[in-house]
Amino acid sequence: MIENLRRQTIVVAAIAGIALSAGQAQAAQCGNTAAGFDAWKRQFAEEARGRASAASLAALQNTTYSTATISADRGQHSFKLSLDQFLAKRGGPTIVKRGRALKHQNAALFDSIEQRYGVPPGPLLAIWGMETGFGAVRGNVNTLSAVATLAYDCRRSEYFTDQLYAALTLVDRGLLTPSTRGAAHGEVGHTQFLPKNVLAYGTGDLNNVGAALSSTANFLKAHGWRAGAGYQPGEPNFAAIQGWNAAPVYEKAIALLGRQIDND
Repeated sequence: MIENLRRQTIVVAAIAGIALSAGQAQAAQCGNTAAGFDAWKRQFAEEARGRASAASLAALQNTTYSTATISADRGQHSFKLSLDQFLAKRGGPTIVKRGRALKHQNAALFDSIEQRYGVPPGPLLAIWGMETGFGAVRGNVNTLSAVATLAYDCRRSEYFTDQLYAALTLVDRGLLTPSTRGAAHGEVGHTQFLPKNVLAYGTGDLNNVGAALSSTANFLKAHGWRAGAGYQPGEPNFAAIQGWNAAPVYEKAIALLGRQIDND
């Protein structure tokens, strides 16, 4: 009896191994160079049938491997700087000065956002200034190509595969086109939303200032922002800022610049 059980176990394990190998063979294979990108797109499209539309998958097939995206992904050295160095590199004093002026020029907009989401102007303006220089630099990389490249790239394939499915959904909804351009990692709009965040928190066209700022406030509220609570490190709302960006120096910079803008 024991010998029969052993034999059955071996047979079952062998069958499972064959099935697993077959599944792996069919899975889209990540890569670290442009060489396998076209093959990966075809494999991904096969996997995505039924989950993504034929139209969006056709758009995917027209994407190209983005060397600009890979270069940016491998070169994020500023997040290793000290807070003072980071603020100097990103132009902290300029962000504060411009942010204060925009706060007063758009007082009605910021009042309405704070009434709805509980988020004051400071952190929104700090994020806006840090991300795109208040809309001046929103990027010029093809968005769908950027996200597809990172979904194919082995470094963070799983994370950006989710982003790619979100991007394909946005294509179907007409919120993203094959020609949309933005930042190197696939972020779009004044405050640089990745596709999944556009789906989850977007309140309109993120190239519109009001919609972008409202969407950012919506994101922060969804990540636990409480109206009237502080947002410096150790205070209740700092966790919401941490949800925006995982780099500690970036989080501290947003909190500090936001406070300076709010306290003018």
